[in-house]
Amino acid sequence: MKTLDSKVALVTGAASGIGAAIARRFAAESSSVALFDLNTQGAQNVVAQIAVPGRAIAIGGDASCEADVQRAVQQVVDQYSHIDILVNNAGTEQTGSVVEMSVESWDRVISVNLRSMFLFSKYSIPRMRSGGSVLNISSIDAFASYPGFAAYDSSKAAVLALTRAMAIDHGGNGIRVNAICPGYIDTPLLAPYFERTGNPDQTRREIASLHPLGHIGRPENIADAAVFLASSAASFITGTQLVVDGGLTARGH
Repeated sequence: MKTLDSKVALVTGAASGIGAAIARRFAAESSSVALFDLNTQGAQNVVAQIAVPGRAIAIGGDASCEADVQRAVQQVVDQYSHIDILVNNAGTEQTGSVVEMSVESWDRVISVNLRSMFLFSKYSIPRMRSGGSVLNISSIDAFASYPGFAAYDSSKAAVLALTRAMAIDHGGNGIRVNAICPGYIDTPLLAPYFERTGNPDQTRREIASLHPLGHIGRPENIADAAVFLASSAASFITGTQLVVDGGLTARGH
């Protein structure tokens, strides 16, 4: 029997990167998976990679839009009858200090990175049975900040507070809530950061050298952590965060 056999998972931001890796891994562990993303075609492409009839579906929509979230949750319930696992992974990044950033850019980052977690949790948790699991994808930026990442860093720190509050509120219903804090992971979201330095290859090497393990992480590393936290092996773990960063924060990056 696979680790997540017969579970039903809803993964947001699942068209690429970490979300896609989690969806593929959950499916490999015999979970049925609904992949939600603004990039509907990208989500459909991941479903095609899973290639098990009925094992995965793609749902398009804006994770920060209440109507889209309600529709998505209802579609999952209509397809699979309930939800066991919610992975709040949808995220975006826009750079700038609080002086430089427009109000619109600030609001968009907070909406996608934080409001979406509130919305998906609000409508998914009532459809969960005892033993359900919510995974909120935060970041090591919740602990340490960089120049020009005011909105992103704020949103990721808030995710940890939300995780603790949700764990307290819903533990009595047998629902666990935890966060994963990735470090540098080789995803489409990381590429623009390297490009902005003007020498992406050199920057990539420099960043890799900062890790005690000597390399940048892969989306599959986060998927491994997600499977553990969503499984019965983590049945007494809630309200906390798992840092998956190759030792970067231990080094005091």
